[in-house]
Amino acid sequence: MKITPQDPDLTSVTWHKSSYSGGSGGECLEVSHDHPGLVPVRDSKNPDGPKLVLRAYAWSAFITDLKRER
Repeated sequence: MKITPQDPDLTSVTWHKSSYSGGSGGECLEVSHDHPGLVPVRDSKNPDGPKLVLRAYAWSAFITDLKRER
């Protein structure tokens, strides 16, 4: 991934575990709401690993589609 000056600084964001994450600790996703218009996402089992940064509208469309699949 190419790092550009526009990439948000994620070093001090507050991460929130998804309410849909499994209780056994296996499927845990964390998101941050510290950057307006963006939704950083990471794997809670690998907090120092790579992070995805999605535009808020893309995240919203993704969640809407997941809910539709239920």
